[in-house]
Amino acid sequence: MSEKETGAARDAGSAARQSCPAGDKPSTQHADHSPEHGAADACAHDGCCSGSKKDAGGDSDCCAACAALEKDDADDEGEAGRMVQFGSYALPLKRLVVFGTAFALWGAGLLVSHRGPAGGLFRYLPLAPFLAAYALAGLPVLKSALKNIMKGKAMDENFLMSIATIGAFAAGEWEEAAGVMIFYMIGELVQEAAVSRSRRSIKALLALKPGTARVRNGGVWTETAAARVAPGDEVLVRPGERIPVDGVILEGSGAVDASMLSGESRPVDVRAGSEVQSGTVSIDSVLILRALRTADNSQAAKIVSLVESAREAKARPERFITAFAKWYTPIVVCLAVLTAILPPVLVPSARFADWFYRALILLVISCPCALVVSSPLGYFAGIGGLSRRGIMVKGAVHLDSLHRARHVAFDKTGTLTRGNFAIKSLETAPGTDETELLQTAVYAERESNHPIARAITELGAARGIGGGTGGDYRDLAGHGILAGDVLAGNRRLLEEQGVIITAAGADDSDTAVYIAKNGVYLGRILIGDTDREGSAEAIARLKALGIRETVMFTGDARRPAEAAAQRLGIRAVKAELLPRDKLTAMDELVRRGITVFVGDGINDAPVLARSDVGIAMGSGADAAVEAADVIIMTDDPRRVPEAIERARRTRRIVVENTVFALGTKGIFIALTVMGMSNMWFALIADVGVALIAIVNAARALR
Repeated sequence: MSEKETGAARDAGSAARQSCPAGDKPSTQHADHSPEHGAADACAHDGCCSGSKKDAGGDSDCCAACAALEKDDADDEGEAGRMVQFGSYALPLKRLVVFGTAFALWGAGLLVSHRGPAGGLFRYLPLAPFLAAYALAGLPVLKSALKNIMKGKAMDENFLMSIATIGAFAAGEWEEAAGVMIFYMIGELVQEAAVSRSRRSIKALLALKPGTARVRNGGVWTETAAARVAPGDEVLVRPGERIPVDGVILEGSGAVDASMLSGESRPVDVRAGSEVQSGTVSIDSVLILRALRTADNSQAAKIVSLVESAREAKARPERFITAFAKWYTPIVVCLAVLTAILPPVLVPSARFADWFYRALILLVISCPCALVVSSPLGYFAGIGGLSRRGIMVKGAVHLDSLHRARHVAFDKTGTLTRGNFAIKSLETAPGTDETELLQTAVYAERESNHPIARAITELGAARGIGGGTGGDYRDLAGHGILAGDVLAGNRRLLEEQGVIITAAGADDSDTAVYIAKNGVYLGRILIGDTDREGSAEAIARLKALGIRETVMFTGDARRPAEAAAQRLGIRAVKAELLPRDKLTAMDELVRRGITVFVGDGINDAPVLARSDVGIAMGSGADAAVEAADVIIMTDDPRRVPEAIERARRTRRIVVENTVFALGTKGIFIALTVMGMSNMWFALIADVGVALIAIVNAARALR
């Protein structure tokens, strides 16, 4: 930072401190700023709750994992000081104390049962610690079951566990009844920790929107709500603070942490003139910037909006599990009743007590928690993992569609290429060098504001070549420029003026500006759109993933489009397309299989909406971002194959969990009916399967 910039930044910081009332400290807007409450807090596995929500008293009828998702920010802040950390997982201290006490009481009951006096009333001594342990571990389950019964929604895992354990107490199996409820609590704790971890990874994105900003007001820095910052306002950002609005830096230079926004772990160097986005963090410098957009229209606001809507659309496996759970529990209860009643009635030697106990075991085995948790949690974790990489998915249904993608179509300009003109080469005629050619071109283009003219004058400025002033200047629309004795334009212009063009290549894949002076041809400047970094790698990775076809859609002329496609490794090119032509081409691809379209412009919005999965670049037009199903915040084409790869991985995890849960439960149900199982086996089939499914689902987050 220059001395002038340093002094200005220092003065700005001092002014901000002076503007605060005595004794008060300015808001820091640090990266741990309390996030806004959004729909990301919604329950991740609706089937588990059977549609129940929090009652007026604030108690949840859901399982512990659902309760973890339904906590609002006030609850999170209250619990923050009472959480016990286990690596990247955290659990409330109160819940751990309850579990530890219940486990100790259960152990005391086991000790009294096996070492204490037997016979007479002494045989009831273990009942007291077993009942106490059961009450501590099972009271939330019993309470939720009772509330759901009163609401007419009895058929859930709370009901199954309550009936099974109460029946075990009635059958004299105190040790197993209390033990099953305690180990069920272990499963609930692990579920809560896993879901909370996934939730925190997504909620961290909600912290991208700082609540306040320091704005220059009459020469004094005052703190105000970020939502009140208007375009053009000057904003002060201190080291370690989040940038509250999108803006361009006026004073200061340093490094900015954009990892939460883009997934890029390396700091980004910025200086005066650099554009910065809201939600990024100034690491080591005081920055003064001019706001470009309001907070509601910033990149961070777009991300928050996407995250809040990400759970609205369920994937097919989620819809299947939700529908399946509605029928699964009643069928299991009926099967348990038949198991308890029919054998003693039909088989004279069958004892009712034995078959009643088997029915209780069946109820524990059949608890659907592993089914209703694993699938939504898998998608929840998958969306969270993608969001960490700067890939925002608007719902699980789109993640599920991505894994089945067979065709990927790309817009060209702004998606695979940068969308800005750059000088690609200077082709000089014999007897002319590059300096003379460029100097003459800069002189001709000095007064034009055409993008091609800007590309030429910018290159001249970079090489220390100025265009001068004065002289005749005529803009020949559609042809070029006549500046005194200099002609700059297309080939036709020079030929019409009688200039003989020599040694010009035949390659028309780029835009060419032909230059002549005093009727003598000096050479031509080739100008083309530059490929976006990673475009060729993205196409290669898509092919490696087994994508059948990659296609380029563009409104550009065929020769430049084919040249760009050849460089990037795309075989199929559809050029010179109007927006309606793109829709027709997309319809053709969609009929042949699941198709992904990647674009960024307003004219891409209809195609993004028509494709099976629309992917928009985060810096693209608002219409494109709105129409898309997936947003790539980094504008990096390599995120497209990464999104498909992660979608396939997530789907694979969900299928693994579903097959594993159903298969394991089926085996244990068969063993129970044959009399080869007990309550401890039932516990393994329920809690054990759920724990394995949860741990497996959490892999999608990584």
